[in-house]
Amino acid sequence: MNFAEQSAPYLLGYRKYWAQRFGIAPVLPMSRAEMDELGWDSCDIILVTGDAYVDHPSFGMALIGRLLEAQGFRVGIISQPDWTSAAGFKKLGKPNLFFGVTGGNMDSMVNRYTSDKKIRSNDAYTPDGAAGKRPDRCVNVYSHRCREAYKDVPIIIGGIEASLRRIAHYDYWSDKVRKSVLLDAKADLLVYGNAERQIVEIAHRLANGEVVNQLTGIRGTVHFIKRIPEGWAVKKSISLDQPGALMTPQNPYQEMPSCDAKSSDTKQSTPQLADGENIIRIDRNLLKTNRNTTVIRLPAYNEVINDPVLYAHASRVMHGETNPGNARALIQRHGEREIWVNPPPLPLTTKEMDGVYDLPYSRLPHPSYGKANIPAFEMIQHSVNIMRGCFGGCTFCSITEHEGRIIQSRSEDSILREIENIRDTSPGFTGHISDLGGPTANMYRLACKDKAIEAACRKPSCVYPGICPNLNTDHSALISLYRKARALPGIKKIFIASGLRYDLAVESPEYVKELVTHHVGGYLKIAPEHTEIGPLSKMMKPGMGTYDRFKAMFDKFSKEAGKEQYLIPYFIAAHPGTTDEDMLNLALWLKRNGFRADQVQAFLPSPMAIATAMYHSGKDSLHKVSRKSGDVYIPKSVKQRRLHKAFLRYHDPKNWPLLREALKTMGRSDLIGNGKNHLIPSFQPKEFNDSSEKSYPFKTKFTGLNKQKTHRKFNH
Repeated sequence: MNFAEQSAPYLLGYRKYWAQRFGIAPVLPMSRAEMDELGWDSCDIILVTGDAYVDHPSFGMALIGRLLEAQGFRVGIISQPDWTSAAGFKKLGKPNLFFGVTGGNMDSMVNRYTSDKKIRSNDAYTPDGAAGKRPDRCVNVYSHRCREAYKDVPIIIGGIEASLRRIAHYDYWSDKVRKSVLLDAKADLLVYGNAERQIVEIAHRLANGEVVNQLTGIRGTVHFIKRIPEGWAVKKSISLDQPGALMTPQNPYQEMPSCDAKSSDTKQSTPQLADGENIIRIDRNLLKTNRNTTVIRLPAYNEVINDPVLYAHASRVMHGETNPGNARALIQRHGEREIWVNPPPLPLTTKEMDGVYDLPYSRLPHPSYGKANIPAFEMIQHSVNIMRGCFGGCTFCSITEHEGRIIQSRSEDSILREIENIRDTSPGFTGHISDLGGPTANMYRLACKDKAIEAACRKPSCVYPGICPNLNTDHSALISLYRKARALPGIKKIFIASGLRYDLAVESPEYVKELVTHHVGGYLKIAPEHTEIGPLSKMMKPGMGTYDRFKAMFDKFSKEAGKEQYLIPYFIAAHPGTTDEDMLNLALWLKRNGFRADQVQAFLPSPMAIATAMYHSGKDSLHKVSRKSGDVYIPKSVKQRRLHKAFLRYHDPKNWPLLREALKTMGRSDLIGNGKNHLIPSFQPKEFNDSSEKSYPFKTKFTGLNKQKTHRKFNH
């Protein structure tokens, strides 16, 4: 295992497996009858998923399945099987190479439970939105059934559910630290992050006769080890970020090579690293540490399970090792077993991204679903993914943790071909593309100005606390794409529905004008998340001054275009660092600006997120943690989480009793009354019906803050 080579084989350049002779399947088979029609006696690989099978690149199993098919393998799909027995996992027979198991596009626990741990009434990734079609902790259950069905078949787990549980992690639903999912699922290998490189290498190596326990040097995978490989040095995590008395060694969350350090003298020996507002000069030799044969030992599962501060420390160290350019391997003991986490996979090139998205997807649900409606498919049917990854680093969001912070973009030609394909083949297409985006709307082709700096950088965000001077914020490539896309014959309108990073957008007024003039359908969603510096600093989100700058541009260009358009801001309740006073101030801001939130979201501590480490430990893990470091205020109780959500829906009479009680306790009874400057009225209507305008005396500009809310849920 040596990761010195910062390159990878071309994804679509492998010699194809012999089964390529069977050709391309109209859709990947989900039954033996379909296999018979294709002339298959068996599947080489069977993918088991918690989602309905939609043959569309926005559905992970379809993308991986088609990619493996392009390598020459026969790939079958088992979608949402009955997990109460192994029978449903035998329907396609025994796979020749391995089972690939995923919970689906969403974590199964997030999919099934609200942030208040209540069971959801629907599932957007299931035919007709039916709930209850997948088990809790889907990856674990499916893996156990695969093992029961065919004991000797390797099991490879992946997708976001496995990815975010690759080490010991805090589990919100059981309120405890759980083991790596690799152990709980009893799988052979875990693939984390975007899986294309890993899964293709795994498939070819198994096809060439290797056994699964020999697959130990693949980036983006987690496996078991019996002993430290020869030639490797072990470095304890506490030597990097000691969770004891406050010290002053390098802070991996604040260091960032700066453009300002570069000069015309290529022999400069003291590059600069930015540490917050300060510039630190370091010896260049510190950047030459051999990371390729060094593994960092994280605190063991048995240590972090009972020590929240040590857990926060482990989280900090792990997040410091996520840049493919400089990440080291990690090791963590779980009882008698050791798991080894290889560095993240190298990002796909534009050519490889094009190859993945140009595969022959039918872009439709599997025919076996008939006329059933799959809500998630209805949402993305006429959308196009133009990039992946996110360098925003929001502490509550799993995109950066899963896809990485290096943006991987498709070419213009590939994107335009997909739009034309939708236009020419998609049933019911009316000329409207619902989205050109991805995790964010406007990071297409944005990257560090210097590849060497990018490879050395250890900051979790390129845009917090401000935009890094090394970051290219030129939106011209995206503007060009928009113009070419809407000029295609038969395309009437292209909407931008992905979340907009407005702190980047304000750097390009031309982009904002292009967006507002041509690509907003009346409402544009953005996510300030909060108005107060306390929670914003724990989210790594910009202040409201940036929002105000963007709003001024938005209003100006909307007026110039002769359009009445509105911004729809989203906010989070009960995030670590949020006090009752913070939520009150946010409610007052909403009222002043005339917003009524129809739907609100409370912070949900997803596994492995930085904000989740804060939630569990009560420490700010964006900075060095110790037992003496200050505590972060965590609104945990059910009543307080309800109160914070109630502040977001201050206009709902059902919330007024709770808000009156809180305002009196906070000494803010002056906000209770029937005037326009009061937050809530002093009276209570007989029926708590927030649709009754008579029961609410204040006027607002508009309602409808829930527009496209479901789409955001899928992306975050």
